[in-house]
Amino acid sequence: MGSLDGKVAIITGAARGQGAAAARLFVAEGARVVIGDVLDDVGKELADSLGEAALYRHLDVSSEDDWKTVVGEAVETLGGVNILVNNAGILRFIGLPETTLEDYLRIVNINQVGTFLGMREVAKPMMAAGGGSIVNISSIEGLAGMPYLTAYTSTKFAIRGMTKVAALELGPHGIRVNSVHPGMIETDMVKDAAGGHDIDLSPAAKRIALRRMGQSEDIAEVVLFLASDASRYVTGAEIAADGGATATHAFYMG
Repeated sequence: MGSLDGKVAIITGAARGQGAAAARLFVAEGARVVIGDVLDDVGKELADSLGEAALYRHLDVSSEDDWKTVVGEAVETLGGVNILVNNAGILRFIGLPETTLEDYLRIVNINQVGTFLGMREVAKPMMAAGGGSIVNISSIEGLAGMPYLTAYTSTKFAIRGMTKVAALELGPHGIRVNSVHPGMIETDMVKDAAGGHDIDLSPAAKRIALRRMGQSEDIAEVVLFLASDASRYVTGAEIAADGGATATHAFYMG
């Protein structure tokens, strides 16, 4: 038996990277998974590879209409929603003086508004089901700041705060809400943020306790724990999965 047998999960930004790793693991653990993303071709390919337990749906997380459609379909055709993983997000390195309002709001709309809309739309179906688990993917930039990431950091702090409020409001209904704070994870997000250029992060990785970058699967295992009944007494928590990056302070020399 899998730890998610009989569960229905929606995972955003699941066409690749951390979201895709979570989708694969969830299916392996017995869940039916709705893969939500705007990368339609990649998302459909992943869903097809996972068989009947997975389906792909176009989901722009900043769109109220998209959220209503995807959640409504999950309720009508799959019988409900037990798990939501708010994983979708974008990153852009840009200095504060050069950040336009358009730059700022684009990141806010996807990272922050997308998380809010997801939690709001699944709340009632989860209440009707008698409970559920919401896992919000924040970042270590939701725990401390980093230069050139004003917009991104603001959204990740916001996700951390929203998670705690939602945990308090939804806890009486049996719905747990937690945030995960990944460190340096080897995905395409950093490359995309750098305009498609490869960035060598190995010098930075050598300065953290575990001396390596994280993999998408490392985060997927944490998300699985929070999505499953193994974490039944965990809510409102912020879990850093960062190889020890936030265990130190500015004076640490590695």
